[in-house]
Amino acid sequence: MQTVYVLKRFGVFLLIVWVAATLNFFLPKLSGQDPVRTKLLAEAGIGGHVQAGMEEMVKEYDARFGLDRPLLVQYGSYLYDVAHLDFNYSISSYPRTVKELIAEAVPWTVGLLATTTLLSFAIGTLLGALLAWPRAPAWMRYLMPPLWALHAIPFFLFGLILVYVFAFKLQMLPMFGGYSPGAAPGLDWEFISDVAAHSLLPALSIILVSVGGWALAMRGMMVTTMGEDYVIFAEAKGLRPGTVFLRYCVRNAILPQTTALVLALGQILSGAVLVEVIFGFPGIGALLFHAIQENDQFLIQGIVFTVIAALGLATFLLDIAYPLLDPRISYRRT
Repeated sequence: MQTVYVLKRFGVFLLIVWVAATLNFFLPKLSGQDPVRTKLLAEAGIGGHVQAGMEEMVKEYDARFGLDRPLLVQYGSYLYDVAHLDFNYSISSYPRTVKELIAEAVPWTVGLLATTTLLSFAIGTLLGALLAWPRAPAWMRYLMPPLWALHAIPFFLFGLILVYVFAFKLQMLPMFGGYSPGAAPGLDWEFISDVAAHSLLPALSIILVSVGGWALAMRGMMVTTMGEDYVIFAEAKGLRPGTVFLRYCVRNAILPQTTALVLALGQILSGAVLVEVIFGFPGIGALLFHAIQENDQFLIQGIVFTVIAALGLATFLLDIAYPLLDPRISYRRT
């Protein structure tokens, strides 16, 4: 039964990916815009005149990108390419491919957002559990107002505040970019420390805003869990407070937090778009912003599909892992 359930969930995952890929292909077509013509006209406008032979150039590029073929033929070719993780050439960065651009941006976004998501989850979950625990230090109650106040501020707005204070006024940290101009990327300590310095402000803007949300959710679950019969029974047996706190309260309250964490990790490829744009961080969010600005249809399609596939995969893995996280959950028929 467990194997049958896994196969069914995997089939649902494939169906979701196919539906997402189909919508990703047809929705841009509804606008009726020709992305190649739009790009060429924009380039010609920069020069102050419309270039001669524009129609011939449009036809040539349409043929190169496969846009001159019937719509169903384009759709079939698109599905074949997507199955091979090939999203065609980037219109704004031709002759570079969409796959190349995404492959360059993904490590930056994953490195930044995976680290900040895990740190904010760990800090927020621990603080939320302690804030709900009656035996926690009294001074911790004063953490609640600032945590929730920060949680109400959008990432990008708090990022601007950090830039003004630490980069503009105090000039302690870099203001812009993933690393210093002219630096040679590599695995040496100098480059790694440079990247860490540039990542500190965007990381802080995400962590300080997110911690309050994780803490609030965990505190609510802890309050509910501490009223359960098994917790009352454990206290009545005279178990040590630390044992009751960790094994009976935190262990049972953390399951919804884990669900939220997996979904958050599945969404990291979407990037904190405005944060990456504000800080000039070379991740998926900044790449998507650039693609929208340039009306790069193929690049937008590639990024959107990658994000949807990552979220679908995270949900699938979460379904499979639930029985491992909580033995009370079973997919077997009784």
